[in-house]
Amino acid sequence: MNQRPLLPARILTAACLAAMLAVHAAFASEVALEDSTLQVAFDGNSGALTRLEDKTTHWVMERRPELGISFRMFAPLPDRRYNPILGRKQHADRVEKLSDHQVRLQWRNVVSENGGVLPLTFTATVTLTNGALTFDGTLVNDSALTVETIDYPCFGDFNPPTRETRMWTEHMWYGNLGADEIYPSFNNEKGYWGVLYPTKTIDSKQTLFCLIQCPGEGLYVEMADPTQWYLLEWSFEQHPGLVSPISSRVPQRDQISGHAVHLVFRTCHFIFAHPHSTVRLAPVVLRGYRGDWHAGVDLYKQWRATWFKPPQIPGWVKQVHSWTMLRLNTPEQDYAIPYTNLASYAREWAANGVRAVQLVGWNKGGQDGDDPSLSTDPHLGTWEQFHDAIAKMQAMGVQAILFGKLNWADLTTAWYSNELYKYQCTDPYGIPYQQGGYSYDTPTQLAGINNHRRAVMDVLDPEYRDIATREFQKILALGSAGWLWDEVCHHGPVEYSFAPDHGYIPPGYIYAGDLPLARQLRAAADKVSPGFLFAGEGPQDWLMQYYPVSETGVQPVPVCQYIDSRHCFMLAGVSGFDDHQTLNRCLLDRYVIQYEPYYYKGRLTAFPLTLDYGKKIDALRRRYSGYLWDGQFRDTLGANVTADGTHRYSVFVTAQGKRAVVVINEESNKAITARVALPNPGRLIVATPEDPGARPTDGTLAIPARSAAVVMEQ
Repeated sequence: MNQRPLLPARILTAACLAAMLAVHAAFASEVALEDSTLQVAFDGNSGALTRLEDKTTHWVMERRPELGISFRMFAPLPDRRYNPILGRKQHADRVEKLSDHQVRLQWRNVVSENGGVLPLTFTATVTLTNGALTFDGTLVNDSALTVETIDYPCFGDFNPPTRETRMWTEHMWYGNLGADEIYPSFNNEKGYWGVLYPTKTIDSKQTLFCLIQCPGEGLYVEMADPTQWYLLEWSFEQHPGLVSPISSRVPQRDQISGHAVHLVFRTCHFIFAHPHSTVRLAPVVLRGYRGDWHAGVDLYKQWRATWFKPPQIPGWVKQVHSWTMLRLNTPEQDYAIPYTNLASYAREWAANGVRAVQLVGWNKGGQDGDDPSLSTDPHLGTWEQFHDAIAKMQAMGVQAILFGKLNWADLTTAWYSNELYKYQCTDPYGIPYQQGGYSYDTPTQLAGINNHRRAVMDVLDPEYRDIATREFQKILALGSAGWLWDEVCHHGPVEYSFAPDHGYIPPGYIYAGDLPLARQLRAAADKVSPGFLFAGEGPQDWLMQYYPVSETGVQPVPVCQYIDSRHCFMLAGVSGFDDHQTLNRCLLDRYVIQYEPYYYKGRLTAFPLTLDYGKKIDALRRRYSGYLWDGQFRDTLGANVTADGTHRYSVFVTAQGKRAVVVINEESNKAITARVALPNPGRLIVATPEDPGARPTDGTLAIPARSAAVVMEQ
């Protein structure tokens, strides 16, 4: 066996002493903060962040001080856009410890790469309180340039707990908590032509927090400003690159070919600080946690409780109910269902216990045509006919929810050519942004040849918000019980609009207009009907203060229900003709059923097998609503389920603390035996959609293929 030769004692002693002196020199000028949970340190000369450790788990996230960085800015020159300001090349004017829990850092008269010295002052305050590490910053721009972005805080050497530990990110979007691995695999999202290093980013327009997750522990990173007045981007760069783009593997060592192997993690603030202005950054908060995503999301829930305003929710929405969906017309002018035909549909919906219908394509131009018009379409009938049809269906107990969109303008309309073009978003070169529209019905449009492309409307513009409100008032005048803003969650390709004369100094972060417009629309509705329902397609969590019903379909991780099952009602479309799978997931994760036969273009009775099982699901939820509807959704926390086949389970907790466990059999053609284990269980009963009467159980269940069972604690 080969063995390394032993060094003489005097050489070993000298080597150890030299190493100790080197470490002492490296840390002698550091300024550190520490509490019982975290330790963070900064270089006293450069202000670079040199160390970050979660002391409770001994996870050293920032490991090598020589790779530490402080900030990065971009301040384009008139004739050269590429002009970075690199914090690693700056000397800090101030690095001082204000108290045992706070450090202040300052850089002045920074040196840019291609524009020389710039009269900028960036001051950062770092606070560590009860395990929460908060980074605040203020930029004073006394230069003649616009500072477009500033990255702060920055981590030059972000590490997993061990070299063998997998690490991934998780963030909210469209009712889901998506995951993306960053170690030991890392996929480049930006294209090899655009970046030096494999890069991936997460945008605050989707989520206010990002989790960096490892098995059993994680780091929670928050943009602590729910007003969303600018874009923040969580950015990851893998230096110097990958072993191979085929495997996407990260080199699992400190160096490769003489280059340091390290992951750079930045939070990039798109502030567009104008010349001679002062901008305060949104705080960035970091907290370590033990456990999986539930523990990380719990930290978000704590912060969310300090600002989330409970939405207005009509009483009928709070009860167990189901929806359906029906399209009347498309941009290809099929005029499939006149207004006068709606009564016959409504009788069918009411007879099958459906409480709401989402009507699509009822307005001028059909679905995705003539936006943002919310006028009735004369080819479908008169305004009076539609108004009367809505009144009749609501008298039958079926609430009419009218589909609409206010964030686009159809480029093919005279309204756009004559007026709406004035309120569209434009890029930095003055060119209008476009969204590509959608394809319907005919071969020509399904091939994308004659789609109605759309301008992106500037919801930051007060004048356009007034236009949008006037269109919305047309829905209110029709007497419907609510509306659903499709695509409320995004603005197509637009982050910022650079259009002049829109009531603000450009550029404007377009997503910052969503909440003001929601407030304006809600105020208009309250004057007519305080019980009017606001719903939307996948609204971000902060928008659910106004849009408590969210249409996303079934998602892999039901994070919205976990965050707030009291104020969150998620719609899941059910379109299969014997769709036990989707309906079981509705029961499992507390989705509202939305029946969509023929992809929401057919009659409800077209799929009797699906309808029959859906009615059984809702009957079960109605019978045990204290558990399955009004109870707190806990995802998989608080129980353990094993089975001899593919299955899923979830946990609900009643107001009295009693637990229910839903188990679904996802096998398509075989029964399974499942065993439900609860800590310190009370007396247990079980019920199923096919047999809703409660009977005693010891927690061992025989569940038929494509069915479900609910174990409840009495």
